[in-house]
Amino acid sequence: MSTLRLGVVGLGVISRFYLKALDRFPDVRLAAVCDLREEALRPFRDTTPCHRDHRAMLEREDLDAIVVNVPNDRHVEICWDAVLSGRAVCVEKPLATRYEDGLELSRHAWAHDTVLFTAFHRRYNDNVLKLQRRLRGKPPIEWMRVRYLERIEEHVGDDRWYLDPERCGGGCVADNGPNAFDLVRMFLGDVELESAEIQRDDQGVDRQALITLRASSGASATVELDWSYPNGEAKDVEVRLADGTVLSADMLDGFPVFKSSLEHEYVGVLDDFVRRVRAGDASDDGGLAALRLVHACYSAERAASAAQAAAATPAAPERS
Repeated sequence: MSTLRLGVVGLGVISRFYLKALDRFPDVRLAAVCDLREEALRPFRDTTPCHRDHRAMLEREDLDAIVVNVPNDRHVEICWDAVLSGRAVCVEKPLATRYEDGLELSRHAWAHDTVLFTAFHRRYNDNVLKLQRRLRGKPPIEWMRVRYLERIEEHVGDDRWYLDPERCGGGCVADNGPNAFDLVRMFLGDVELESAEIQRDDQGVDRQALITLRASSGASATVELDWSYPNGEAKDVEVRLADGTVLSADMLDGFPVFKSSLEHEYVGVLDDFVRRVRAGDASDDGGLAALRLVHACYSAERAASAAQAAAATPAAPERS
């Protein structure tokens, strides 16, 4: 294909970073947009085909690929339809709100040999990539920490579905966890859950989490998540090497304007996705692996709650 024809489903808070990144890709054309809200579509009415239903867009428009930027609970449905129609898909993390659904969707894409790409924008962060380069030739990592701390209300704009546990998939673990887990896997490879401490608010949204992961090398990782962080935001990676050296990367360093780090990161997302589409590279990109860790965290939380409830239940008196 000479020009890749791209459709965007969902014009929420993150869509503007995809749309701005398109300016860097003269061989990619915005060929259609879709959103339930007329006010979101209005700026595109004179220039781009607009739709209120993703199925209508897939049926009527000549598209090579789509970006799925909708509430988390709609990811599977829209991705499934796009794969079935033969379009490559770039979906915002998480791949799904339930691991079982993400696994079925991934198998659906594999069966159709279709690119199903999860957008982990932090893996393209300049400072993270610099840290990765600094580690070349160094002793192995024995411990690392990823912090993802923010006040969620400052980030969601009008997308209030983030604060609905059913639509979001939970809270900070479901939504920020995949980015943090992907960074751990970027440095350590595959990891397994060791422990998860999760705190929820009165609405059932998980607001804080402390998660420990372990790699097959023996290296450990701590992931700190916070949606009620009082002091702006902190997003960084720290590693300790086997010789005691400590190195770090602040994902926000050099990007003083709120959310400005996302601009170059989404150029990286789009570049990687377009490369995969053009190469027909339908290999797994880590979306399912991150979702598996989210599932493991919530499963561990449920198991701990059940154990606490059992311990608090008085034993039945023995019959004489």
